[in-house]
Amino acid sequence: MKFLMGACAALGICFITGGSNVFAASPETVCTGELAPGTYGRVVVPDDAVCLSEGPVTIRGGLQIGQDATFVLGDEDNPGDTGTISGGVHATNPASVQIHFTTINGGIDIQGGSGPFGGPFDMTWNAIEDNNIRGAVKINGYNGFWFGFIRNTVSGSVTLSNNELEDQDGNEYVSNTIKGNLTCFGNSPAPQVGDSEGEPNVVSGRKTGQCSSL
Repeated sequence: MKFLMGACAALGICFITGGSNVFAASPETVCTGELAPGTYGRVVVPDDAVCLSEGPVTIRGGLQIGQDATFVLGDEDNPGDTGTISGGVHATNPASVQIHFTTINGGIDIQGGSGPFGGPFDMTWNAIEDNNIRGAVKINGYNGFWFGFIRNTVSGSVTLSNNELEDQDGNEYVSNTIKGNLTCFGNSPAPQVGDSEGEPNVVSGRKTGQCSSL
């Protein structure tokens, strides 16, 4: 992940602040640019779109991310409350889903990916970091460049499966507190600490599969 942030900074596109392209039609907002601080019903990021926000935002009707789409909320280098998403996070074949310092009510369900290269950063990665997640987490079949699930507090079970990444330092699943089970299988590379310098996960239930020793 340190490599990714360096590459992002070098490209000067870690956060795109171009004109706002948010189309609000209560109770649904379609985001294809900057998501400004505020309160929203359901937020939809359409196929191939990019939606970026520094927060804080309150999303009351769930977040839906489409195929080849990118959603970024917050930044690991700038700690602070970025808001609340109620209704869960749902994505099908996204390019990148990056959520930091957010309360997520309703869990996370990400299925598939769109390959390791492309999108606004020229490479794709999922970063679910420093969040308070209430509900189950299921991330399956992501095939981007890198993926980290780090420093989250989860009230529910977590299943991370079949995530096959380009970066051999990927699949960093560490420093989480999980009130439920942690299940990992079919991931390549195998789940690891990597360069995150993270700590073992604290899990109230069972650690099984590839995460049994993490």
